[in-house]
Amino acid sequence: QMTPDSLIYKTNLSYKPTPSGNLVIVRTNPAVVPIECHYPRKSNVSSNAVWPTWAPFRSSLSAEERLTFSLRLMTDDWSTERLSNGFQLGESLHLQADVASGGHVPLRLFVDDCVATLSPDRNSSPRYALIDLSGCLVDGRSDDTTSAFISPRLRQDMLQFTVDAFKFAGDDRNLIYITCHLKVSPADQAPDPLNKACSFNKASSLWAPVEGTGDICSCCETGNCP
Repeated sequence: QMTPDSLIYKTNLSYKPTPSGNLVIVRTNPAVVPIECHYPRKSNVSSNAVWPTWAPFRSSLSAEERLTFSLRLMTDDWSTERLSNGFQLGESLHLQADVASGGHVPLRLFVDDCVATLSPDRNSSPRYALIDLSGCLVDGRSDDTTSAFISPRLRQDMLQFTVDAFKFAGDDRNLIYITCHLKVSPADQAPDPLNKACSFNKASSLWAPVEGTGDICSCCETGNCP
């Protein structure tokens, strides 16, 4: 039986005495003992007897829970969401990606790719890739930009980055759509070429990750990322 707060198993323990020694008489009565086991639905319940094959309830719940991703324009000091989405050329967009992970094990957020277009369709033309190749901030590779991921992170489930304002050449429209693909990996999993956040450091002319070893960013230069 399922109730709002509990999962209840019910069964009966039946005892039927049989003659012992003297086949004519018995000295005990039959009995039926009802048994109820109440398990709270909102807590972890474990039976050590079936360890280690028993799967923790929390891990099963986490596998089914939907993640809530967000991408917001922030003020220059990152303190709050920016009320206006208007920019002048020469200014920087401060973008913050978040994920609400609920009861999940700790997660690390990545921005897989970001593309700018003149329409909501991310596959429309013209289009310009800001982040590509599974986490390479390719816009920062251009000579006239300072676009980069903010390092170190404040939280593993949040990633901040700046992009210098721009417009499409030869187009007078002043509205640009930015569409990003966000993803997560377990926080205890080491970043790799598929899960990374890499910025181009113009001083050293090298790609550098927000976390992880520098070699995970090498494919940002070659373009041969997974």
